[in-house]
Amino acid sequence: MTQAKKLVLIGNGMAGVRAIEHLLKLTTDAYEITIFGSEPHPNYNRIMLSSVLEGGADINEIVINDWDWYKENNIELHTGHTVSRIDTDNKKVTTHLGLEAEYDTLVIATGSNPFMLPIPGADKEGVIGFRDIRDCEIMIETAKTYKKAAVIGGGLLGLEAARGLLHLGMEVDVIHRNAFLMNRELDEPASVMLKRELEEQGMKFLLSKQTASVKGNKRVTGLAFSDGTEICADLVVMAAGIVPNVELAQATGLEVNRGIIVNDYMQTSIPDVYAVGECAEHRGVAYGLVAPLYEQGAVLAKHLAGVDTDGYHGSVTSTKLKVSGVDVFSAGSFRDTPGTRSMRIQDDFAGTYKKIVVKDGKLIGAVLFGDISDGAELFSQIKKGESIEGREKEILLGFAPGGGGAKKDPTAHLAALADDEIICGCNGVSKGAIGDAILNKGCNTVGAIKACTKAAASCGGCKTDVEGLLHLYAGDAVGEPVKEGICGCTTHSRDEIVSEIKRMGLKTIKEVMNVLEWKNPEGCSKCRPSLNYYLGMLFPEEYVDEKESRITNERYHANIQKDGTYSVVPRIYGGVTSPAELKRIADVAVKYEVPLVKFTGGQRLDLLGVKKEDLPSMWEDLDMPSGHAYGKTLRTVKTCVGNTFCRFGTQDAMGMGIKLEKAFERMNAPAKVKLAVSGCPRNCAEATIKDVGLVAIDGGWEIHIAGNGGVHVRATDLLTVVKTEEEVMEWSSAFLQLYREEATWNERTMHWVERVGLDYVKKALEDHEVRLALKDRLDKAISLQEDPWKKIIEDKELRKNFEQITAPQPVQS
Repeated sequence: MTQAKKLVLIGNGMAGVRAIEHLLKLTTDAYEITIFGSEPHPNYNRIMLSSVLEGGADINEIVINDWDWYKENNIELHTGHTVSRIDTDNKKVTTHLGLEAEYDTLVIATGSNPFMLPIPGADKEGVIGFRDIRDCEIMIETAKTYKKAAVIGGGLLGLEAARGLLHLGMEVDVIHRNAFLMNRELDEPASVMLKRELEEQGMKFLLSKQTASVKGNKRVTGLAFSDGTEICADLVVMAAGIVPNVELAQATGLEVNRGIIVNDYMQTSIPDVYAVGECAEHRGVAYGLVAPLYEQGAVLAKHLAGVDTDGYHGSVTSTKLKVSGVDVFSAGSFRDTPGTRSMRIQDDFAGTYKKIVVKDGKLIGAVLFGDISDGAELFSQIKKGESIEGREKEILLGFAPGGGGAKKDPTAHLAALADDEIICGCNGVSKGAIGDAILNKGCNTVGAIKACTKAAASCGGCKTDVEGLLHLYAGDAVGEPVKEGICGCTTHSRDEIVSEIKRMGLKTIKEVMNVLEWKNPEGCSKCRPSLNYYLGMLFPEEYVDEKESRITNERYHANIQKDGTYSVVPRIYGGVTSPAELKRIADVAVKYEVPLVKFTGGQRLDLLGVKKEDLPSMWEDLDMPSGHAYGKTLRTVKTCVGNTFCRFGTQDAMGMGIKLEKAFERMNAPAKVKLAVSGCPRNCAEATIKDVGLVAIDGGWEIHIAGNGGVHVRATDLLTVVKTEEEVMEWSSAFLQLYREEATWNERTMHWVERVGLDYVKKALEDHEVRLALKDRLDKAISLQEDPWKKIIEDKELRKNFEQITAPQPVQS
């Protein structure tokens, strides 16, 4: 038996991992694969970062290959490791943390970096790019404190960043040096229509502006332009383009121009070293769109597997995008230049625009705005290079003039496409792959195609074409649209699952998935944590919590940071501490050489930069409960000093806060829960943007619910007014238990209350006996929980095997 070669992939992004996916389809035992990724995440869809920023998706929802995929394919994954040196003589790579790996074949897929303008002040705090999950996190955190943002760059990336910042509640100025937005992808009329649409959404534009410098001392306060004008800004996002990440390649001695020079088989200038993706330059072109990078990956996989391939000959590109909810498409050469003729239709009422450009009787370019359904057909015509003489108007209008205006068969253009035509640009899915799923794998609904191929699973811009192909191939066999379940593993909703668990007395995750006929018998990162929660909520005394079904941070009982270290947050009840407690935390921070100790927004201390191996001993030395800064449970109870010290205070806010936190700590919930107690209507503890907030008034308390201070700020609804602390505990407990029992997994209280209605919640809690019953169920459930670190600290065997029990899969944020 031939021994497997060692393949090392530098870069855990879309292009490199896509090449590995192709390689695994061609051969499963030819290579031992090791992947290094700088980020602490599995392979995710970078195109969907704007959705994360807008709050439309969380990190788990944009993951392409989850942690289990690496394990199932015997891939050794090292996240949080940046390869800093390649030794091509000894065929070995070394990371910045000192980890080494030998290779027979090396693939460099380091992607690109955001282009940061080389202007004075560009290194100030608050000046960032928009390239990865960490950038999204910085924007989300910044929006909680600051309200004025500036985005440099009026291309797709800049507009998506601006859209996300608007969703975060910031005022946004977009600065673009050209006179028209997206000038590389759109012509002037389409750009003007886009600008009008985005201005209606709240964006402001400064066009034909050249940024000269970033103002401010340590942190940015504004921008200055070359024309002498200035604007204020608390956050500056540079989205003015990307630069291939070639520093490592240059240091290794590879031939580099703008990108790493590769041939048609993605080979570099050094034997057994390949490059693919945005870091590579092929025939003088470095591509930034997904489809060409996936084409490169397919060629590389065939070459590595020993399968005949003609090689990669470059790509004719098209751009099909959804910019802040507006569909745009462009392909080929769409500018009016000498020797070209163009035709266009513009409908300002419908918000649509269509332009085709013809040269020597051939279609060479097109632009679509608003309605992009003809994009695939136009792109196919451009690539074919066939004459369209006499059919120009038919192609523009979509029907033959004089034919009664009847629209042509909507599937006709799809039938004419070649099988290798890319339908889903986000995930690189071809027409042939979709056809195969429909004809040979029984996929007769859009949902089934999405689950099988990932087509239409990202931005959704190709959904119309996917539906068209479904009708083209399946005909009368098209199935009814599949009802969306809690994830792709099942069609069952949350309520159906909970009802069946109750009815049939199902007591384990495996049992639920088996009885309810899960498509994926092992479940996924979405359904396993939700089932784990529902079973624990329904049967708190009987159900044994499945640690492997919890998200990874909860298994580590700490937050993974971008450099691979951890953040430890002990609980400080109500934000009230003591000199002895502070000294203990300080002593632990010194002992374990904690690089940074920070006060959090929830009145606690965060020990940042902790090594994984130090976690058990650190918790033992702290001898404090976990603050659960990582879990779907009670996070914090923020308080002001109340009437204990403040001359405006009317009630004991600190005492009430401590009572609430001690009552609800370790409470598992569908999503994280934050509380606050303000000692008077001045509301210094910001109680009216919390899941439960108490505001003291003369002679009583206002109980507020369903607030949020995060991505989507929401003021609370007033649930009721009570007089005593006992009533506060009764109502708060009843509300939280009702939420626990009825909300879907990952649904914050604000979304749950908006879904069911405030009147429903009030009616459900109006009966005193009902409230007491809910409170009793919550008290019982909490009493069965214990601080997660106690078992590890007290059980020597568990502690000895900490590495094993906390690492069923790689780390994840």
